[in-house]
Amino acid sequence: MKTTLPIPSEVEEISHTLTKAGFEAFVVGGSVRDLLIGKAPTDWDLTTNATPEQIQALFPHTFYENTYGTVGVVSDDTEDPILKTVEVTPYRIESGYSDFRRPDKVEWGNTVEQDLARRDFTMNAIAYDLENQAIVDPYEGQEDIKKGLIKTVGKPEERFGEDALRILRAVRLSSTLNFAIEAETQQAIIDNAILLENISKERIRDEFIKIVMSPNPSVALDLSARLGVLQYISPELLKGIGIEQNQAHAYTVWEHLLRSLDHTAKKNFPLHVRVAALFHDIAKPHTRKWLNNQWTFYGHEVVGAKIVKNVLNDLKFPKDIIDKVTKLVRWHMFFSDTEEISLSAVRRMVRNVTPELIWDLMDVRGADRIGTGRPKEAPYRLRKYHAMIEEVMRDPISVKQLKVNGEDIMKLTDTKGGPHIGFILEILLSEVLEDPSLNTKEYLEQKVRELHALPFEKLSELGKEARNKNEDEDEREVEKIKGKHGVQ
Repeated sequence: MKTTLPIPSEVEEISHTLTKAGFEAFVVGGSVRDLLIGKAPTDWDLTTNATPEQIQALFPHTFYENTYGTVGVVSDDTEDPILKTVEVTPYRIESGYSDFRRPDKVEWGNTVEQDLARRDFTMNAIAYDLENQAIVDPYEGQEDIKKGLIKTVGKPEERFGEDALRILRAVRLSSTLNFAIEAETQQAIIDNAILLENISKERIRDEFIKIVMSPNPSVALDLSARLGVLQYISPELLKGIGIEQNQAHAYTVWEHLLRSLDHTAKKNFPLHVRVAALFHDIAKPHTRKWLNNQWTFYGHEVVGAKIVKNVLNDLKFPKDIIDKVTKLVRWHMFFSDTEEISLSAVRRMVRNVTPELIWDLMDVRGADRIGTGRPKEAPYRLRKYHAMIEEVMRDPISVKQLKVNGEDIMKLTDTKGGPHIGFILEILLSEVLEDPSLNTKEYLEQKVRELHALPFEKLSELGKEARNKNEDEDEREVEKIKGKHGVQ
């Protein structure tokens, strides 16, 4: 029976070129799966009985930079990144997987069925013959797609032993496709999860990112916890499972983190906001204490920033993502009672988290609220705080925005660089954060002369006090108000 699938012209042209030259050609893998599901493929792959050299000879613009036969065929007439490069690979027979990731030996196969036999899941072991509009499906992948089932090609223990990353891929696909994992395949994941120890952190990170960026990331993460896979992403996440919180929370730490993450996915927030939402309370199991008939978690944001930095470093995340997530976790507990807090405290918060991240911080806070089981992402208090941020964003919030800089101070004091420059700048910033109207060249130059006249020990003391105030004003405001109302 003929089956017509919507294949882009760029892919059709590659297939036609191969078949006109006397070779076989099949669209294969995830692209066929997605077409059968009704999704738009995110990449296109073809397989053929042509060798890499024969493939390259047929197309004007190609590249071949690997040992597995894959040739990148570049379409110069399109700007669509998904169709710009189509990968064409000879039929392959693979053997020996000593590193549990890559085959030790690759041979070119003679049939498409040989190539499909090496693939991971039945839904990915389907080939489409474009020329004859025929589907090749030796492992009944179409039937599993109809059932919404993830099932390995052949014995799951063998497939996971060949490439342990398939374990994480199965969990991830269950989330992105909303498929169940077949019982035997699921048991094999439990039995073979330890093989993930052989997989590089970079590979695990990449699958973790795909999970976090999926529409329902909690599904995959919760499943990974139940199947014994989560510890190979981060053992820290496991520590929140079953940890009850105080009366402000309807859920355990683990459930709260998953619900917070799902909210960021629903809002389509960027990666660093999603990761921060998942890890914002990661230190609660470390800081939990029973006081005044309830669980408390004092300082969990400070400890959490250190933990998440180590976790993301271990997973080899880029430095800019690590820095952003660490700041968002560190400052997610900002005090937002607009009846009590001052504009200067808001300025200091913006300074600490940076203007570039302040709105991301508000998004994390909104996700945190939803994750507690509260119905509103941004109640009046947070909306008012939002308005206060907009107000102070016009004011100086860092030494770079002061009307005098380090060079000005050296000229005014007839000195060279030294620690006194930093102390003076921190003192000036502290005053300007309190009252932005003081950020004038005249006032600050006068203040520089007064400060320079002080003994260095006194200047050092004032500078350190100012730095601490600039960084910790938000916490002091909180403690002051807690004391006023007799709470901890």
